[in-house]
Amino acid sequence: MHTVWKGSISFGLVNIPVKLHTATENKDIKLRQLHKECNTPINYQKVCSGCKKEVQSEDIVKAYEYSKNKFVVLDDEELEKLKKENEDKAVEIIDFVKLEEIDPIYFERSYFMAPDSGGGKAYSLLRKALMESGKIGVAKIMIRSKEQLAVVRVFEELLVMETIHFPDEVRSAKDVPNIPSEPAVVQKELETALMLVDQLTTTFEPEKYTDDYRTALMELIEEKKTGKQTVTATEKQPTAPSNVTDLMSALQASLDKTKKKKAVPRKRAAKAKTS
Repeated sequence: MHTVWKGSISFGLVNIPVKLHTATENKDIKLRQLHKECNTPINYQKVCSGCKKEVQSEDIVKAYEYSKNKFVVLDDEELEKLKKENEDKAVEIIDFVKLEEIDPIYFERSYFMAPDSGGGKAYSLLRKALMESGKIGVAKIMIRSKEQLAVVRVFEELLVMETIHFPDEVRSAKDVPNIPSEPAVVQKELETALMLVDQLTTTFEPEKYTDDYRTALMELIEEKKTGKQTVTATEKQPTAPSNVTDLMSALQASLDKTKKKKAVPRKRAAKAKTS
């Protein structure tokens, strides 16, 4: 399993060397875009909107747009320094709270936590403490150049770190338009709705829920593939470098010029008259 982060996490004076592994994966079926005429995959280029020219990676800098077309440029050294300063900090559990106190809207991504060399005993201690207390730990961590708020909890005998949004990253529910105010509810309708909820209430079993669209899409792909309904991308022919083309043109021009010189007839000297 690929390690996405390696460091240490501490609570109090207890320090635990750990590794993080991505706990979930995206199963979306990726579809490529092809040119309809020749079935060649579409490529995207980085083009300067001012120069109208393709720009190479080494000619690109990062900047923050603080106003329309006004930027603060940040070079790689400055960004790397900030990143290093935050990455070097040990991840510290700063609070312990109850899981039910955090609304699911805050949760972002899950990572499995595994003890690194020499961290097994401290790892087991934290896991047991969280299980016995029924609490989760709140911490901050730097992952992929971004500082994240996170919680540490127990999941199926191992520790899991869940990154969560900072409060200012969650939009206000008051900004959502057209939400009806509390109207008078007809009691009969409410009782019927509650009966329906009661009939559909069950224990959550994630295995019984499947992605029907993804399954149908894969079946369609396999059906077309088996029926030979496929296309082959047109391979791009390598183009000769411009300097080679220029050299050939120059050689050909020189050859043509030489031929013309040879084709010009030499003037014969006039014979002297004799008396």
